[in-house]
Amino acid sequence: VPGAIPIPPRLPHPPLLPILFGYLPGNRDAKIRTRSRQERCKNSSWTPGERLRPQTSLPLPRRPIRAPRLRQWNAGSVKRKMPIKSGGPKHVLVWNQPGLVSEDEPKQPKGWFGTRHVVTAMLFLGMANAYTMRTNMSVAIVAMVNQTALPKLDEVVTDECGTGSFEEFTNRSSHHGKEGTFVWTTGEQAYILSAFFYGYCITQIPCGILAKKYGAKWFLGGGMLINSVFGLLVPIAAEYGKISLILVRLIQGLGEGPIVPCTHAMLAKWIPPNERSRMGAIVYAGAQFGTVISMPLSGILSDSDFFGGWPSIFYFFGIASAIWCVFFMWLVHEDPDSHPTIKEDERKYIIATLWGNAGVSSPPVPWFSILKSLPFWAIMAAHCGQNYGYETLMTELPTFMKQVLRFNIKENGVLSALPYLAMWAFSVSSSCLADALITSKRLSHTTTRKIAQGIGHMGPAIALVAASYTGCSPYSTVAILTIGVGLNGGIYSGFKVNHLDISPRFAGILMSFTNFTANMAGLVAPLVAGKLIHGRPTQAAWREVFLVAAGVYVVCNLFYLFFASSKRQPWDDPSKDAPQRRKTDVIESAH
Repeated sequence: VPGAIPIPPRLPHPPLLPILFGYLPGNRDAKIRTRSRQERCKNSSWTPGERLRPQTSLPLPRRPIRAPRLRQWNAGSVKRKMPIKSGGPKHVLVWNQPGLVSEDEPKQPKGWFGTRHVVTAMLFLGMANAYTMRTNMSVAIVAMVNQTALPKLDEVVTDECGTGSFEEFTNRSSHHGKEGTFVWTTGEQAYILSAFFYGYCITQIPCGILAKKYGAKWFLGGGMLINSVFGLLVPIAAEYGKISLILVRLIQGLGEGPIVPCTHAMLAKWIPPNERSRMGAIVYAGAQFGTVISMPLSGILSDSDFFGGWPSIFYFFGIASAIWCVFFMWLVHEDPDSHPTIKEDERKYIIATLWGNAGVSSPPVPWFSILKSLPFWAIMAAHCGQNYGYETLMTELPTFMKQVLRFNIKENGVLSALPYLAMWAFSVSSSCLADALITSKRLSHTTTRKIAQGIGHMGPAIALVAASYTGCSPYSTVAILTIGVGLNGGIYSGFKVNHLDISPRFAGILMSFTNFTANMAGLVAPLVAGKLIHGRPTQAAWREVFLVAAGVYVVCNLFYLFFASSKRQPWDDPSKDAPQRRKTDVIESAH
């Protein structure tokens, strides 16, 4: 064909439909450019007989971009290289932004166990270790102190339930094991036990803020390592005196302070919204699991001759916690983008659901907007009500059974661990149901959170009221305690993970503030109980204590039900942040 440009045989024919439908309209002479034979053959190996195609003045349409290919991915110092094709424009791919077609969105990764599940398992074990280090002193101090060397205190015990002298009661409920070597008064023991919690509260807010700016992994792992090392030093510190022991326990609390805010920050970066109820409940159920393990095992170790009896408690749990720290720092990474071995489909799946949480630089915290947010204050109220009621339920109810029912729940490790075991079981099972309701879209996130929270607070509130009317029935009281604490596990699908819903980027900071305030409220509960019971440990006085705690549960729960929300708040808008180049995917358009 004269005036046409030759096409090598290996190339396919151009599509005909674009040509037939308007790319080559009527005037052939105006739309087809011809060149002389000499110009056409210049610098060309074309010879007569090869296939020809006319060259149009309008470019043919490009194929639509259906599945963009990754050119390279750079996450910090970790680089993954893929085959690169030269030429073509580059695009920055950020999932879940407006304008991205649904075909480009990643699907849920195949397989039932992924890297995010490894992170969840390690956080669960970390929470369990934290609570073993927190509760082991309450059991160990019984074996450390020489009870017979202490002067008998004037303790008031009512005779409403049964008869018998005070000496018979103390002989039945006292420690029957070996006597310790330390002579510490009840007040001195209280200082030793409370030192940990004062240190724990001090580092809550600072670590929540620093974890957002510098990353949560190293604060969590480093804090637990400090907790472990100083836990191993407890037996040595005790030999030097109560002041050194109080200092060591204070440092342990400082080290454990980052555990909750940093865990929340890690969950915000790793767990998609439709898995938060289940994963969050599993992680925070480590608190009950650690308590269930710590209390009976500490009693067994304290009565044994292994490493001197009670010192073996701190050696065992200190070494176990240190081992966890090593594996945590090795296996867990700050976010999916910095993980070197995560599968690509899982990484994209997590980033798609958590857009704006991992791939941005540290933004300024919108303090004023947070303080004006009613959903934040709803979480704060629920958290404070939880800690106040929980401390009353766990610390004062055994005292009620001792003073009124003349039954010491600590005598049986199984009974003392049973309420925590029930709470653990219910928290995990209810969280699976909550995630199923959210995933199936039968209930919204907000409705699911409120239902779970209502069960978690109304259950123990009713149990506290019922426990005050059980009369002289210790086993009925234990049953009510178990049911009440068990239903309390609903909070792990309620307010406990609500921070992640309203603000994934600032979840750690929000948790640090609510957890600090809630711990302060928890410290008030024993003081209120002491004021109400002082000098009259009767069933009527204890009923007042339980009714106050139940009222706090109900009021805080109602505030949460009215004002809580699971919608991402406007002040947590990631589109206003500058993206980090290290957490973007550079792709090449397909032509």
